[in-house]
Amino acid sequence: MVNPDLLFVAQANDWFGQLVHRSTDGGTTWEQVGNTLNYDGETGTHQWYDGTPHPWEFRRIWHIEPSIHDENVIYAGVEDAAMFKSSDCGASWQELPALRNHSTGNSWQPGAGGLCLHTILQDPRDENRLYIAISAAGAFRTDDGGETWLPINKGLRSDYIPDPDAEVGHCVHNLALHPSNPDRLFMQKHWDVMRSDNAGDEWVEVSGDLPSDFGFPIVVHAHEPETIYVIPILSDAYHYPPEGKLRVYRSRSGGHDWEALTAGLPQENCYVNILRDAMSIDTLPECGIYFGTTGGQVYASTDSGDTWTTIVRDLPKVLSVEVQTLT
Repeated sequence: MVNPDLLFVAQANDWFGQLVHRSTDGGTTWEQVGNTLNYDGETGTHQWYDGTPHPWEFRRIWHIEPSIHDENVIYAGVEDAAMFKSSDCGASWQELPALRNHSTGNSWQPGAGGLCLHTILQDPRDENRLYIAISAAGAFRTDDGGETWLPINKGLRSDYIPDPDAEVGHCVHNLALHPSNPDRLFMQKHWDVMRSDNAGDEWVEVSGDLPSDFGFPIVVHAHEPETIYVIPILSDAYHYPPEGKLRVYRSRSGGHDWEALTAGLPQENCYVNILRDAMSIDTLPECGIYFGTTGGQVYASTDSGDTWTTIVRDLPKVLSVEVQTLT
């Protein structure tokens, strides 16, 4: 059972370094916890852009994911791509070393934002099954709680790497699933929106008639497992919406067809980006959708995306949007 009063945030600062904070009262008060991460195994190296060895280092935490099975268990994905687990509510952390020691590790490459483990998904039926995504290595699955990891990238194609159909090396931007059908996964890749119906064993493209299949976030409707949302960006070189029109795209058919959702969103001269963690949903009956932009706006829809309202503006660049439904 998830504890709604238990919250975690991580910050990275050039002066103070990486700090993890925990709140046990819904954000009223905060304390620093578990800021020593314990590594297992050798330090190791990975390849850099030019193919030369580069020492593994801990730069920052990209994602913190509390377990949906045990409130004392917390997962963290870090840069350079590694996975950590806490079994005492964040007080201490241990690496799950099988990932960083994976046989394909020497062919992982950093994406534009670094070699980051940015997405962690949990199977609600099985606490030992986790999915992760690494830029730029691809997607991986563990069925034994992190003791072993399987690359799940069959069907992905990336023309910007030497072998477009390689087992690893793909820049996966985000993953999503619906709890009622956790074997069906959705992916926003560097290019292409993808779907898997067999827990990642094989992927098919579902970009359809999107104006661009490049983007960062992807989310699934809270009550409709076949309804997904993406926000297309023009390209990997131009990080703004096509034609300067901010459009959320919704598919009610698992990606077979798409519709533009524009009511309340700027439809001219909009040159912002929406980062991978900057879109989220609530679990209310109509399913609210929320996203933030690099221009400092946060938009919300209370009707599954049909209409939108600006709820915050003039913030710094929005890196992450998280939503919690309190009952």
